[in-house]
Amino acid sequence: MGTTSDTAPADLILLNGLVWPGGEHRDGPEPTALAVRDGRVVAYGSDVEIRELAGPRSTVGDLQGRRVVPGLIDGHMHAVRGGPTWTSELRWTGETDLRTALATLRAAAEAARPGEWIRVVGGWHPCQFTESREPTRAELDALAPHHPVYVQALYEVAVLNSAALRSAGIDATTPDPAGGHLERDPVTGELTGRVFGMGAFNRILDSIPPVTPEREQRSTAAMFADLHALGLTGIVDAGGFGMPPQRYEPLFALWRDGGLSMRMRLFLSAADPGQEYQELQEWMRHTPPRFGDPMLRFAGIGEVVHHGCHDFEGLEDFTISDDAAKELLRISYRAAEQGWPMNIHAVLDESIDPILTCWETVHERIPLHGLRFSLSHADRISPRNLRRLAALGAAVVLDDHQVFKAGFSEVAWGEGSMSETPPIADMIAAGIPLAAGTDATRSSSHNPWLSLWWLINGHSVDGVTRRAARHRMSRERALECYTAGSAWLSFEEAGRGRLAPGALADFAVLSEDYFTVPVDRIPWIRSELTVVGGEMVHTTGTVALP
Repeated sequence: MGTTSDTAPADLILLNGLVWPGGEHRDGPEPTALAVRDGRVVAYGSDVEIRELAGPRSTVGDLQGRRVVPGLIDGHMHAVRGGPTWTSELRWTGETDLRTALATLRAAAEAARPGEWIRVVGGWHPCQFTESREPTRAELDALAPHHPVYVQALYEVAVLNSAALRSAGIDATTPDPAGGHLERDPVTGELTGRVFGMGAFNRILDSIPPVTPEREQRSTAAMFADLHALGLTGIVDAGGFGMPPQRYEPLFALWRDGGLSMRMRLFLSAADPGQEYQELQEWMRHTPPRFGDPMLRFAGIGEVVHHGCHDFEGLEDFTISDDAAKELLRISYRAAEQGWPMNIHAVLDESIDPILTCWETVHERIPLHGLRFSLSHADRISPRNLRRLAALGAAVVLDDHQVFKAGFSEVAWGEGSMSETPPIADMIAAGIPLAAGTDATRSSSHNPWLSLWWLINGHSVDGVTRRAARHRMSRERALECYTAGSAWLSFEEAGRGRLAPGALADFAVLSEDYFTVPVDRIPWIRSELTVVGGEMVHTTGTVALP
């Protein structure tokens, strides 16, 4: 039995289940029970052993054979950005055909107030549909003629109906916005409703009327409730584009009001090109490293450290200029001096190479081994740069954006390139710490089980398995990345992401046994009971509690 030396009665005891505490494989029978007191794990073991920790005031529950795992921690998610509009958007995660997806839009339009926008903003891709396409302007007009409709597929393309074009003030005479493109019929010159690029996406999203701060706060809380239903107990928020301090206010308000149920770890990004050093310096000047409490804490700088170092999807030629590299070096020195971890988005090896050169230069003066620098994605990292990354003690945060984009990436990177994208076996062999996440809410689905499925079998939603078997993960290793691996990013792997005695009592009771269910059922796993710090934050009522 794993236990503390303290034998005081537990607050909560769960019996008759299957408990995966995390960590290395152990000999002996699998634990079937778990005990919690004062928000932390007291012990795990057999039913007989754990029942001995019950007292007259203990709550004793029957797991009825269900699997218990440490609470999932998404190591790369844009939750702060996604929360304020969560309840105003539809999500097409799990939809397998366009007809059914369009039915959700029709139902939303029928329930909406006059003129209210109906939107799906990222988290899906046409390759998941049997039709292998996005909807047309005409289809959106037919199902919601009186409502503006906006449907965005990842960051690839968006489609608007006629009402949305009118509401956004866009017609055939409107010029392409900077960084975007409005598609026109080559014969008539009329708008097709399809738009491309961040400039176009933001042009339309900025035209949607904002909601009140109170509604943004409620929407953020609703997002956390939905994520708890998937077994998530923590998020490492990656910051990202367009994230100045005011964008954090709904989250901070929820935290101040005592309503934050998700453990949030925040990476802080530069918002404005050309102002990166000044903006990140302001964050670091007013906030000590790892400042916060058990529910909300500042974790580091990134993922946008310098706009000139961000290679987006890595599907087009990209070069980090000498000026951008110099600014990155300046920012990295400052972060290291202040003791701040750093995370940088980098897909291509051509981007990773100058980033590591910068970090190695800093490392000569200020050792980085204890600062937990990391790269997000690293899809195309070379063996040489894996060795360099390992020498710095830096990590990789894996995500599943290739579960949607693998076919397009293979066209860009060459036939067969996806067999080792990312080179997971080589990362493991190099001893590189690995975390895992989704990169939701727009550039991928928010479903952690889809991400775990992709790590395990290398399968994309278009039905093709491209990643070689040696670069696929075992179920245990993938879950380790999604729990203690993500906790590593904020120096918390000893007390989070595991169910060891003394660890925070963050865990999920699963609808199906992740370790034995057929692999294609993994994306459909849900949580029957999710607990954060010993407090129930989600339940379906199927776990028998008095």
